[in-house]
Amino acid sequence: MDDKDLQKYFDFFREIDKEKYIVRQTYLADGARKENDAEHAWHMAVMAVLLGGYANEKIDVLKTVTMLLIHDLVEIDAGDTFAYDEEAKKTQRERELKGAKRIFSLLPEEEALRMRGLWDEFEEGTTPEARFAHAMDNIQPAMLNAASGGRSWRERGIRLSQILERNKDTAGGSEVLWDYALENMILPHVASGDIVDDRQEVSGNEKS
Repeated sequence: MDDKDLQKYFDFFREIDKEKYIVRQTYLADGARKENDAEHAWHMAVMAVLLGGYANEKIDVLKTVTMLLIHDLVEIDAGDTFAYDEEAKKTQRERELKGAKRIFSLLPEEEALRMRGLWDEFEEGTTPEARFAHAMDNIQPAMLNAASGGRSWRERGIRLSQILERNKDTAGGSEVLWDYALENMILPHVASGDIVDDRQEVSGNEKS
């Protein structure tokens, strides 16, 4: 490795410091403020290390952790897209692809290709590691939303059907963890009214 490669690495490291300024819509557990992308990535990485044994399939934990640490770096350019903002989601893919192209290209070529490949693998969500990483990406905010008293769900008027739709593939990463999250993090907040219970409405629409 020459000095030119080292310069590229440290250019990349300085650039991704900006991830600390990307504010998400999820509150910290105590509700004091909203978390940022870097905090989100760290939290999921620790969860993956400790919960990897609950994956439906055997996973490479380091590969999964790497996906979790890099997958939101594109939001330095693209910004955070709220999970339930349907209008913003229309342009999310285009914005994030542009971000991926610029940010990973800061690295030496071989490393840029490896990181971009892992980012693409996460986006496609078809490997055991990507499926488990997506489960972490969905369960971590659910955990914080529940811990903060359902504040984000309540403020946004989030419906149970929206949560279930967003998590339709979460069990594909870990059935055990999704069942736990549903029973212990989500349904109690449906019962308390923090999440709008629209099960009858959905059921009625299906019958009509």
